[in-house]
Amino acid sequence: MSRASDRAYAAIRAELMSGALKAGEQVTEDQLCQLAGVSRTPVREAVRRLENELLLVRSDTKRLFVADWSGDDIEEMFALRQMLECHAAERAATRLTAEQIALLETANRELTAAVDQPVPDVARFLEANRSFHENIIEAAHSPRLAGLLARLVEAPVLLRTARTYSPEDLRQSGRDHDELIAAFAARDPEWARAVMGSHLRRAFHTFARAVGPDMGRTRS
Repeated sequence: MSRASDRAYAAIRAELMSGALKAGEQVTEDQLCQLAGVSRTPVREAVRRLENELLLVRSDTKRLFVADWSGDDIEEMFALRQMLECHAAERAATRLTAEQIALLETANRELTAAVDQPVPDVARFLEANRSFHENIIEAAHSPRLAGLLARLVEAPVLLRTARTYSPEDLRQSGRDHDELIAAFAARDPEWARAVMGSHLRRAFHTFARAVGPDMGRTRS
């Protein structure tokens, strides 16, 4: 990949992750070129990467859109993530080193600090949360698993989930992480799997409550 392509990828991805480009919004190459400050060729390379990450999608007529999902899509995405991350937690429980557990503790302290503000810092929370989960996936020592999860963990719908959390929801996420760390310290795969499962199901139901009746709708 060229440096221009990397710059375009980073710039467009940042707009997607921040919510500046809205779910379901159509985007054009010209618009993305202006946004990234580069020519069409690096933008096309960046778009291919973002399509692979499920952040951008093409319609049957080849128009480009910011990814959005139906209620069924969202529920399936959470279910897939739960299956995969539970497996990752189970594998990691017997593989995490003391140094890696310390990294998890550091990430969760950062997450907690982001929540313990007069107004929770959601962007900081998301970054710490990503670091926490990435360390678990890395400790699972499964490149296949890591590749599959990379396409689910940062999908925009999951990032938007955190923005629907109340301060108590955010604090509960930190408490779940504390229990995961305890399970890892105990080298208990079953405990780790169970906590990860409940952690992710709670995230799904928080999202479903926030979305309300639209959650059950499918796309036409």
